[in-house]
Amino acid sequence: MSEEGFDRIKELVLEMKDTTELMIDLAYSSLLYNNREIAEEVTYLNEKVVSMSMELKRMAIENIARTNTDLALIIIELSSSLQRVADAAMEITDVVLRGLPLHPILKRSIQEGEIGIHKGKVSKRSTLAGKTLGEADLASETGIWVFAIKRGGKWIYGPDENTVIKAGDVLFVRAPDESRKLFLDLCSGKKKL
Repeated sequence: MSEEGFDRIKELVLEMKDTTELMIDLAYSSLLYNNREIAEEVTYLNEKVVSMSMELKRMAIENIARTNTDLALIIIELSSSLQRVADAAMEITDVVLRGLPLHPILKRSIQEGEIGIHKGKVSKRSTLAGKTLGEADLASETGIWVFAIKRGGKWIYGPDENTVIKAGDVLFVRAPDESRKLFLDLCSGKKKL
C-alpha cells in the first residue's frame, strides 16, 4: 500500500473518531434541550460516518487484504466499532426525533450529573467575541470545553485553539455544573474574562 493510501486510512479513522464523539455530545444535547434541530444534525453526521466507514472498509479490502489480512481485519473491525458508536448516538436522538417525552428517571439523572452540556449565545457585549478559543482559554481557566459552535446555519465541529468566536455564535460546551452560570454570564457580557 502506498504511503498516500495509508495516510488516507489514518485520516479517515481520526475523522470517524472525532465525528462519533461529536455525535454523542450533540445527541446528549438534543435530549437535554429537547432540540430537534440538533437531533437532525446527528442524523446528518451519521450519514457522513456511514460513508466514511464504507470508504475505509473498501480501502482495507482493496489495498491491504492481499498483503496483510490481519491489518485489514483490524481496520474493518475498527470501522464497524465506530459505526456502532454512531448508531448509539442515533438511538439517543430517536427520543427527540419521534417527539417522545423524556422518562422522568432519565431526566433526573441528566440534571444531577456533575458535568453537563450547556449552550450559550455570544452577545456583542461579550469579551469572548473576537477572541480565539486559545485566547479565551476557557478550558484551563474554568473547566469549560467548547465542543461545537453553531454559526448561523452552519456548524463548526471540534473547534481548535485558532477558532475565532464571533458575536451571534451559539457555543456548545461540556462543563462542570458550577461553571454553567459563569459560562452564560461570559456569553451575555455580564462577566469579563
